[in-house]
Amino acid sequence: MTINFESEKLTLRFWRLLYQTYTLFKRCEDQIFGEYKLTTEQFAVLVAMAYLGEPSMPSDIARWLERSTNSVSMLVDRMVKAGLVRRVRDRRDRRAVQLFMTSKAENALKPATVAGLEFTRKILSSLSSEDRLTLVNLLEMVKNKTLDYLNSGMDIEEVKRNELEQQANIRKWLLKYTSPATPEAKRQGSEKRKTIR
Repeated sequence: MTINFESEKLTLRFWRLLYQTYTLFKRCEDQIFGEYKLTTEQFAVLVAMAYLGEPSMPSDIARWLERSTNSVSMLVDRMVKAGLVRRVRDRRDRRAVQLFMTSKAENALKPATVAGLEFTRKILSSLSSEDRLTLVNLLEMVKNKTLDYLNSGMDIEEVKRNELEQQANIRKWLLKYTSPATPEAKRQGSEKRKTIR
């Protein structure tokens, strides 16, 4: 078998860049969301809950975040202990659990969202609008291929339709969570960010 070293080198470079970018991005987010007493994982769960609406089900959050239900349940356990989420048994099906954000979570989510979006805009600022769209489209293709690998036989067209539906709802979510409504949120949103190392 002949090995195409250029192709293999590109494959390894892609894997390394994707892994490093994810790791560095997460480190930055840990620092940013830490200013609001949230971990990146907690922030992601709260975003999913805000986006999906309350009450939220752990299985829906897991699907939205592309995580296992078990990993989300363990994360929710820690969030309940931290006072970020309230867990309530469904009255009709006692096996089912409904999740609600606490006021502590709501108060942290809005300024954390503003700070997170500000960071992402800063990272993407070196790309033109066209390059950003290309990057998003390429990442969606890689994500869909990865989903297909994990779930052979999955209807990728259905996944794409769901993504389009979610994109349509993003505007409403952005309006709610990115316009500072309190003096504290305005102050935190306008503070200069620390240098991320």
